[in-house]
Amino acid sequence: MIKKKFVFAFILFLMLFYGCVSSKKGEQPLSVCTDEDILDSEIEHIYRMEKDSPVKALWYATMTDQNFQDNEKVKNLTDYCLDSIVEKTKKLVSENKFYQAGLNLQSLGATAPEMIKSGILAEEINAVKSFYSSKNAETLSKNNPKAKKALDWIDGTVTIWVDKGVRVEKGIGYADRVIGSGFFIDKNGYIITNHHVIESEVSSEYEGYSRLYIKLAEDSETRIPAKVIGWDPVLDLALLKTEVTPPYVFDLGSSENLEPGDQIYAIGSPVGLEKTLTSGIVSSTDRSIGMSINVIQIDAAVNSGNSGGPLIDKNGTVQAVVFAGLIQYEGLNFAIPIEYLKNELPALYAGGEIKHPWFGVYGHTEKYYPSDKKGMGVIINYVMPGSFASLAGLKTGNIITKVEDSRVTNATELTDVLMSLGTDVICRLSYLENKESEEEKNILLYLEQRPDNPGYRIYCNDSIDRVFLPVFGMDISRTSSYSKKGIITSVLKGSIADESGFSENDPIQIIRTRLLEKNSVLYAEVYTKKRKNGYLDVNIVIAAPLDSPGYF
Repeated sequence: MIKKKFVFAFILFLMLFYGCVSSKKGEQPLSVCTDEDILDSEIEHIYRMEKDSPVKALWYATMTDQNFQDNEKVKNLTDYCLDSIVEKTKKLVSENKFYQAGLNLQSLGATAPEMIKSGILAEEINAVKSFYSSKNAETLSKNNPKAKKALDWIDGTVTIWVDKGVRVEKGIGYADRVIGSGFFIDKNGYIITNHHVIESEVSSEYEGYSRLYIKLAEDSETRIPAKVIGWDPVLDLALLKTEVTPPYVFDLGSSENLEPGDQIYAIGSPVGLEKTLTSGIVSSTDRSIGMSINVIQIDAAVNSGNSGGPLIDKNGTVQAVVFAGLIQYEGLNFAIPIEYLKNELPALYAGGEIKHPWFGVYGHTEKYYPSDKKGMGVIINYVMPGSFASLAGLKTGNIITKVEDSRVTNATELTDVLMSLGTDVICRLSYLENKESEEEKNILLYLEQRPDNPGYRIYCNDSIDRVFLPVFGMDISRTSSYSKKGIITSVLKGSIADESGFSENDPIQIIRTRLLEKNSVLYAEVYTKKRKNGYLDVNIVIAAPLDSPGYF
């Protein structure tokens, strides 16, 4: 506790140094900050933070309370933050902003469970539960008409039409439009499609003309106005609303039991050809293609215009949302597992852009062996300096085993749990110190918004030697603080470094690095003598995406 208190106090000292020292042209010596000075400055900082970020302020107050126990000023600060969030939660519910109120309730449940149990927010909790219940997949599919033939499925799909006016190239004007697909998920006219199909409707960077319409499968001539309700650029999902009665509404199933070889069907409007149904099989269920999640690979014919359409099984139940194909490689297409859409439905219905959480670590699924009993969790390979994981005390080698009440046995489960919690929330996380540890430890963790490319955030906040571990999968130790040469101390299995033939104890020198494709890819040129190549001198170029399922 003494060590933890010292570290926390030292961080605050660096943040608040100039508020505690004399700066009058050297006439007076610099004063020394006492623990009380640091504490007062931090309390003042948290009070200011509370106005714009009450949940973040509560997390800092709670951490301060843990490090300065039995201090009356800190206790008053924590109580103030808790009371503030209670009042804000009541206000959100009164404004029918149930999703946002639910995020506050999550944070209160993690930091002050006794307050939730007291019944002080009983009405608000019931209202939020009712909202979530009404927006889950089972409720939405209730009383839906059952398909009698494949044409019924097709009637439940639409063509998405985004009119972007005229595009001028070399002095000639062309009609500029985006064509995609979508499908009805409830009888009130709500439609699922891909974010990239309707991006011009919601992007702050797009400044041109954009109008959104849909075309029903049963009436391909009439363009019906639609509007975007919620969208998720990370998972490439969007929820639309149109004022029509759907001729058919799809049930949302589950992709958990899908296996390679299973028969599937895709419905959409490839290159504008409406009412197209194609069939194929599942090629793989866990492909990583530079996204924060693993996706499904299919061989059903998918082309431009299929994006946003449903991928269904033989019963017409949606298993995934088609979102991408590689034009130059026929039959290599991908779909988003339906579980991600089901988890996001309340957030999509709440409206606006969905933000995904992270706390600043990189890790992978790992086995551990306490008391000769094998377990599974997510080992932390890297912690970003200054991240909330670092401030909370997480370290390299810790194994994450649980978040809130959800047991975590692999990286996919950790991603799913975090996505279900949202951003600007506080959660309880359980972890083991290392593979041999017996006792789980618990901490409170603040989840901030996940950057578009987490690897780029790490690149900006750490030394290039340390960046190589989360980005390329190799840990580098310099031979001296002044030397550009180093030694590879470890290589993660399955990483880009591993696939490129690097081994532990290989000498390495980083020649140059460069960011490509709007800071989404890191390019590196290195000099090395790889053991697997007989220690021959060689210059190697490697590149890696700055987003992957390993960032949390």
